Amino acid sequence: RLIRRTDRGVAKEIDANELWDKVSYSAWACADPGVQYDTTINEWHTCPTDGRINASNPCSEYMFLDDTACNLASINLLKFFDSETRTFDIDGYEHAIGLWTIVLEISVLMASFPSEEIARRSWKYRTLGLGYANLGAMLMQSGIPYDSDEGRAICGALTSILTGRSYTASALLAAEHGPFDGYEKNREHMLRVIRNHRRAAHGVARDSGEYEDLRISPVPIDHHQLSGANLANAGDLLRHSTSAWDDALAFGEKFGYRNAQVSVIAPTGTIGLLMDCDTTGVEPDFALVKFKKLAGGGYFKIINQSVPEALRVLGYKPEQTDAIINYAVGRGTLKGAPGVNHEWLKLKGFTDKELDAVEA
Repeated sequence: RLIRRTDRGVAKEIDANELWDKVSYSAWACADPGVQYDTTINEWHTCPTDGRINASNPCSEYMFLDDTACNLASINLLKFFDSETRTFDIDGYEHAIGLWTIVLEISVLMASFPSEEIARRSWKYRTLGLGYANLGAMLMQSGIPYDSDEGRAICGALTSILTGRSYTASALLAAEHGPFDGYEKNREHMLRVIRNHRRAAHGVARDSGEYEDLRISPVPIDHHQLSGANLANAGDLLRHSTSAWDDALAFGEKFGYRNAQVSVIAPTGTIGLLMDCDTTGVEPDFALVKFKKLAGGGYFKIINQSVPEALRVLGYKPEQTDAIINYAVGRGTLKGAPGVNHEWLKLKGFTDKELDAVEA
């Protein structure tokens, strides 16, 4: 039912599933944010004593109190992945997280803000925006379906490590410089949020009753899927995804946190290009084959550079890979490519939209 805001009467009724499909497809097609869940956003708010979260920035990754801002930085996941051995450099990843948490904390001191109020409140809450990019390319090169329980478990683990380790670094910064100014008023709320994050990382079931003050419990990391994932060190990834939050909570209880928030997953549409990423943020590639405009006029077509590696991982020989790539670049699709089993590729990690390779 569509309800009029004037008299609360029913304007008309439409099919909810059809509307939801349209919203989802539109969000995918234009790459703009789709729907925000106000209730969930505020239940994970670390500083509710100082006010509710009303909105986000235009790209929808940063949500906090009005008149605050955060500086962003994204880590290229593919730089830590070895496709030959199918291992992820967890220690290097955690080191980068700790280092960039410090860099972003310093940036709070150096940033220029558009108004005095934004500068004052950003100084007070010291919100940071550490994230990552190129998840889609990493999964592709692993031969892991993006839209799969295994892919979601890996995404959950990588995100768990990112935010947990960043909060750990923030707590250690607080030990040296003190927590952010608004921490003491919001201490119990923030520790509750951290505890809920820790439960989700440890795989606590949604219906366990253990989550605090949440009307909708989070989907926890699937430990079974993650332990059996197509990564050589998947077990290590699981252990680090839980220990990150053990440390974040333990140090936070002792020292507090220097920052009211530490992480976001930004679209990375611009910096993803500068970092030579094949995919942005947490998203799959919009198209495997793209047109690249030339400054002097004209264009040429390029294929996502993760495709050759993905085909190698899936068992294709070099000559087969070359033939498939030439076919895809020429026709803008993998459908009908020589030696390609469409259903098998779909099973192994390519979505229908990727296989159709919409030219963009």
